[in-house]
This record gives sequence, structure tokens and C-alpha cells, in this order.
Amino acid sequence: MAQTPRITGSRRRGGSQAWWGLLALPAALFMVFFFAWPLGQMIFRSFMDPTPGLDNYVRFAQTPSGVRSLFETLGMSALVTIICAVVGYVYAYAVRFASPRIAAVLLFAVLFPAGVNLLVRTFALQVVLRDTGIINQLLLRIHLISEHLTLIRTETAVALGMTCMLLPYMVLPVYSVMRGINPEYVQAAAGLGARPIVAFARVFLPMSLPGLYAGGLIVFVAGLGFYVVPQLLGDNAGGRFLSQYTADYMAQAEWGYGSAIGTILLLVTLTTLAIAARVLKVGEILRQSFGGAR
Repeated sequence: MAQTPRITGSRRRGGSQAWWGLLALPAALFMVFFFAWPLGQMIFRSFMDPTPGLDNYVRFAQTPSGVRSLFETLGMSALVTIICAVVGYVYAYAVRFASPRIAAVLLFAVLFPAGVNLLVRTFALQVVLRDTGIINQLLLRIHLISEHLTLIRTETAVALGMTCMLLPYMVLPVYSVMRGINPEYVQAAAGLGARPIVAFARVFLPMSLPGLYAGGLIVFVAGLGFYVVPQLLGDNAGGRFLSQYTADYMAQAEWGYGSAIGTILLLVTLTTLAIAARVLKVGEILRQSFGGAR
């Protein structure tokens, strides 16, 4: 009597892995052709155009405006990250301990703007911050100022705009971690005699730090590549973001030099991620942030 061959576990696992690999193939091809290939072309051109060598990088290092734009980009990204961390943590804490109905409203309030086009939101901020905008008109009506404040075309406007755009990316990971924290831990600390502020600082805050680290990393890295907000809200005659600096030279068909600046920005981003991975154990942080604290 013929026996039906058994399908071993290893064969099943092999077939399953092949199936998942096949499903991942379109995404992998997309990343290769629309991400890895363009980046490779940019890096290659930075060394080869107009002549082979490090001329473009030497030129950048010897250009004060270029070096200044690099440090201004890093400084503004760090400032926005700090602001988002403070505001986002307080907001996420309020959402975590609000009633379900109010929590839903608060989450909608922070998520809905993120679904609106970045350019549209930036133009809306222009309307609010300009000399005849809502803020100036309100302050004039209540006689707090006697003349218009210069709110637009300033570093303050850029910081405000970037904070508005990036705040959801801080709130979500922080809130995700907070949801996984059992409130009974804080209650137990209070039951042992700890004051509320001490219970928060010694129990709740340390457990919620992974979300804060993850949000800070996302906001800082995203801020490095901002272009629209500093272009429309900033003083383009003064400070320039590195992304703006890159676009200027690309527009002048200086492909090699523009590619070198873009490569420098890429290296700064990768260095940030490498430090985060080494010091903060970013993989574990992201797992806790988007999988909830354990």
C-alpha cells in the first residue's frame, strides 16, 4: 500500500520563507530603484563632477556660508526636538489620563493636521504670522503692542513652523509607551509614601523614556531635511538650511557641488542614527515605543 509522503517542518518553513520573500520583492525593488540607486548616483557625482577627487568637499569646507548652514541646520533641529519633547510629552500625558472621549478628541486634534499637505499648512502659518495676521491684529486690538511685530521671516517662525509639523511624530511614540505603563506602579509608589511628583519622577518618567527617545530621534532626523518651512517662513537673506543650500546649487546646475552638500547631509543623518543605535539601543527603543512598554 503506497504511503503518502510527509511534508516535513523544514520544507514547510522553507516554502513559507520563499513566499514571504516573494511578497517582499516589489518593495525591495522599489527601494533599490527609487532610493538606493539615486543616493548612489548622488554620492558618485559628488566625487566625479566636474573632475574626479575631493574638490567639492574641500570647496564646502572652505565656504563659510556652507559650514554655517550646516551648524544652523543642526542647531535648529536640536531646538525643535527639545520643544517637541517638552510639549509632546505633556500632551501625550494628558491624552493618556483623559477620559476615552476627550482622549479621542485630543488625538484627532494632533493627527488631523498631519494629514494636510505640508505646503498648505506652511502657507496657513504665513497667514497667521504676517504683519496683518491674526496674532498681530489681536495684540493691536487689546493694546498690548502699538505697531506690528515682525513674526515672519525669523528663526522663531521657522522653529514654530517645524514644531507644528513634527509634533505628531513626538506625541505618538510617547503616547504608545505611556499606554503600556500600568498606573498601579505609580499608585504602589504613592502607597509606600512617595509624593505624587516623586512617584512620577522615579517610576512613570523612566518607564516612558523609550517613547521620548524614539520621538526625539524621529523629529531630529526629519528636521535635518526640512526645506519648505525654512524657505517660506525663514529669513532667506540670512540663515539657510543645508537643504536650501543644496537646492540653490542644484538650480544653478552645479550638480557635483550640490551632490556633495547632499552627501554631507546624508552622512550627518547616518551618523545620528549610528550614535542612537549605539548609545540609546534604538532598535529596542522603537520596539517598546510602537509595541507598548512591557
